[in-house]
Amino acid sequence: MWYEKTVALVEKQIKEQVYPGASFAFLRGEKVETHVLGLAQTVPKTEILLENMLYDMASITKVVCTTNVLLKLWEVGKIDIDVPFQVYYPSFEDERVTIRHLLTHTSDINPWIENRDNLSASELKEAFNHLKSGENLGKVFKYTDTGTVLLGFMIENLYGKNAQEVFQQEVLLPLDLSASQFQPVQPTKRAVPTEIHPTRGLIRGWTHDPKAYKLGVHAGSAGLFSTLQDMVHFVQGEFFKKEYLLPSTIDSLLQDYTPTGDLGRSLGWDLLENKTHEPILFHSGFTGTFLLIDVLHQEGFVFLSNRVHPENHREAYLRTREELIATYLEEK
Repeated sequence: MWYEKTVALVEKQIKEQVYPGASFAFLRGEKVETHVLGLAQTVPKTEILLENMLYDMASITKVVCTTNVLLKLWEVGKIDIDVPFQVYYPSFEDERVTIRHLLTHTSDINPWIENRDNLSASELKEAFNHLKSGENLGKVFKYTDTGTVLLGFMIENLYGKNAQEVFQQEVLLPLDLSASQFQPVQPTKRAVPTEIHPTRGLIRGWTHDPKAYKLGVHAGSAGLFSTLQDMVHFVQGEFFKKEYLLPSTIDSLLQDYTPTGDLGRSLGWDLLENKTHEPILFHSGFTGTFLLIDVLHQEGFVFLSNRVHPENHREAYLRTREELIATYLEEK
């Protein structure tokens, strides 16, 4: 068995009820070791976690779908990441913000929208169009959904289709992510449930994220449901075999793309380091998912959980996630 300490730590975290269960895989080139441990659901009744159940990928949607569409457009010269974002999406009012700012989370946009959860999808979209960047534009990294929500609107404007249609045609089909889908998941029982919401009840087969739930097919920030098998296939196909993006594009993602060049973010992806200080790509999802990809050595860690079920204990989970990543990197 590979990474025995990492597997033991996952088992410990499940026993401590950090998350009900987890589906995860270690990748070494074309070789894969998978694990499916624990429960899919604890309330209202216990359900065993089965192989290839669908997880709410949350913000993993950003890199699998939205970022990939934009990188494809960038490769063929259809977009310039440093011209005003407004050029491609005129409804956005702030002419200082660029695609680079949005993809690296350096736009310094205040994401607060009054009465957000009570707005309709069209009202919410209009509110996003009026958001403004701040005085730290390009200088400070602050993670937010706002950038990829806006980029999703831009994609719709360029393609003349809703965002999820574009994601299906331009990403899921070419990468052969045949099990992946968007809300509502059919059949619902294939989806691992997330939080028990005060008004929505037990969320299962619908995206947990409130903005993506409201925006539906127009969401670029969340909304993808996927399986462990599909996410392994995604990592191997895109980053190891380099069958989707140009090899030069993949290689370029290992550099800092923030305007100052020192804030530790690539285009869409976070940049971490292995033990020898080489860059590795990372992205997580609020629901308890993450991808850790060492492109240079063709190794990866795909981790899927529903840690928000039945309740969200974010700070406790983040501490355990950091311990899990550190343990894996130390073993690697």
